[in-house]
Amino acid sequence: MDESMIEMMGRVGVYAPLFLGAIGSILGCAAGGQAACGAMLDVEGGYGRLIGVSALPSSQTIYGIVVMLSMNGSFQIQAAPGMFAIGVLCGLALLFSGWFQGKCCASAIHATKSKPEVFGLSVAPAAIVEGFAVFAFVFALILAGGLPAAAGGS
Repeated sequence: MDESMIEMMGRVGVYAPLFLGAIGSILGCAAGGQAACGAMLDVEGGYGRLIGVSALPSSQTIYGIVVMLSMNGSFQIQAAPGMFAIGVLCGLALLFSGWFQGKCCASAIHATKSKPEVFGLSVAPAAIVEGFAVFAFVFALILAGGLPAAAGGS
C-alpha cells in the first residue's frame, strides 16, 4: 500500500467518529422524536420530558466531536493505521449506540404514555446503552493518546 493511501485511511479515521456518531444520533433522535410526537396526541401534559428523552441520542455526536478533535493533531504517517482503526471502530460504536438508544427512548416514551409512573424506570435501558457509548469514547481517547501524533509528534 502506498503512503498516500495510508495517509488517507488515517484521515478517514480522524473524522469517522464525528460522521458515524452523527448518523447514530440522527437515527436515534428520529426514532425518539417520532414516538414523542405520537405520544403527545394521547397525553394531556408532560410534553417536555417526552421531547427531552427523544433528544438523548444526540450525545453520540458530541462524543464523536471530542474524539475527532483529540486525534486531529499533528499527523504522522506511522500513526495512520491506528487512527483508522480507533476512529472507525469508535465511530461504529457511536453509530449503533445512538441508533439503539433511540429505540430504547421510543419504547420509554410509549410506556410512559400508557403508564406515566414508570417514566424513570423506562428510561434506564437508554441510559445503559449510553454507557456503552461512553466506554467507546473513553477507550478511543486513551488509545488515541498513545499514538505518535497525539504524543507530541514523537
